[in-house]
Amino acid sequence: VSNPYASTTMRAIRAGASAVVLFASFLSAQTSPTGQQPAAAPQPPPMPRAAASTLASVAVVFPGRLIGGRWMGGAGGLAGPAKLEIVYGQPHARGRVVFGTVVPMDSVWRSGANLATQMTTDVDVMIGGTLVKRGVYTLYSLPTRSGWKLIINRQTGQWGTEYDASMDLARVDLRSRTLAEPLETFSIWLVPAADQPARGVLKMGWDKTELSVDWRVNYP
Repeated sequence: VSNPYASTTMRAIRAGASAVVLFASFLSAQTSPTGQQPAAAPQPPPMPRAAASTLASVAVVFPGRLIGGRWMGGAGGLAGPAKLEIVYGQPHARGRVVFGTVVPMDSVWRSGANLATQMTTDVDVMIGGTLVKRGVYTLYSLPTRSGWKLIINRQTGQWGTEYDASMDLARVDLRSRTLAEPLETFSIWLVPAADQPARGVLKMGWDKTELSVDWRVNYP
């Protein structure tokens, strides 16, 4: 007598075997020939972010010349071109409120970022009404609600927050104006006059504030 359950059992076994084969085929299709999972789809590179600060420099070069029987210009008073240069760290706003927050009011500021802002001049220059002898100096600034001042300091090579008032050479008044569009990055410019490269304007700008003072070579 035939077993009515035998054929049913065999069909179940065959169906199960077929399911195992199909599942194995599915796994084989999902893996590489070496059995490893396929590599993930390449992701787009991350968006670049603005650095906290960058290093910048600005310089103006003017020719040495014979004045009063001696050459003016060049390091050491030698004949040749002379240079006025400022090296400074450039902070970026990055969505922050600049003046009153990043730059506190009524407090001496490094006029940049990181190391102290350094000015080197190969010749004597007048900045505003102050005579600055040939050499290396640090530039600070003092923002107040009644106006800004540029601080010319004799100490050099220090971190920007290390300020020694006893080393001040002078505090010079700065002109101020409001810009139509904000500047993302703090910047300093030395702009020579169109008709005379040995004089011009020193400018500093950040956010919607631009500051300036006149400079010129102090020929005897």
